Amino acid sequence: MKRVTSELDKTRKNFSLFSKLKRKSHLNSQVWSEIEEILIQADVGVVATSMIIEQLQEKAKEMKLSATESIIDVLKEQLKQSLMKLDSALNTDAELPVWIFVGVNGVGKTTSIAKVANLKSQGGKNIVMAAGDTFRAAASEQLERWAVVCGTELIKGADGADPSSVIFDATEHAHATNASLVLADTAGRLHTKANLMQELEKIVRVANKGKGTVTEILLVLDSTVGQNGLQQAKSFAESVDVTGIILTKLDGSSKGGIIFAIAEELKIPIKFIGVGESHEDLFPFDAEEFVEMLFDFQEEM
Repeated sequence: MKRVTSELDKTRKNFSLFSKLKRKSHLNSQVWSEIEEILIQADVGVVATSMIIEQLQEKAKEMKLSATESIIDVLKEQLKQSLMKLDSALNTDAELPVWIFVGVNGVGKTTSIAKVANLKSQGGKNIVMAAGDTFRAAASEQLERWAVVCGTELIKGADGADPSSVIFDATEHAHATNASLVLADTAGRLHTKANLMQELEKIVRVANKGKGTVTEILLVLDSTVGQNGLQQAKSFAESVDVTGIILTKLDGSSKGGIIFAIAEELKIPIKFIGVGESHEDLFPFDAEEFVEMLFDFQEEM
């Protein structure tokens, strides 16, 4: 995980401020204010930060802590638990599982599908990708190129075709060819457009009518937009049962703290993190390792 650690440097820089805070001996109101400030600066968000601080103060009182170093150690464990209580395992519990990828344009959704396809095909699974973004020709072309790289099969329709029918056809084809997983792209829709969100509901409904079963609806978020991503997640979760988050572009973001806002406010697990453009730049999310990387202060100490 050394590669991932280096790619998280911008977010780690925010959390490294805790290393200086640990040197302060006495836990007082100023320390509490600085903890809050560091979390907000890391884009954990005001609401989630307030929830975290409240829980932390309760633990400090319960454990009768007075040393700043002790409370930072407790904070680290609390953040781990916040993420670990959400199940980041991917659901393949169906004869033919279908994973539907949703998100707005520009977040790296189509690329994320290819990266997941690459991971799963390396694991020996026969993957079928469905080009459900029929309103953007470049999306199908992009998936076609990725299908060659990843050694997977792509089912697509004509430009402007009903995306539900394309994904339905992909599941039927996957069943006929004994494929083990369908990964379905959808149009990058604006979460503020009600008709597009309704279309997404239809896609999920139709996908469940064929030989496949939708077991994951994965929302792709761009970590560089911070709290705006949280608002996107809230809007999508109102329309469909989002089962997990793929957080992309962490290598270029100092706002990785959004992970804790998603966990605290939405209770949606992070399932993958993306740290680059290559098909090998997506990693299954490990909550404990992620927090350990953020709190690795050896160099700063």
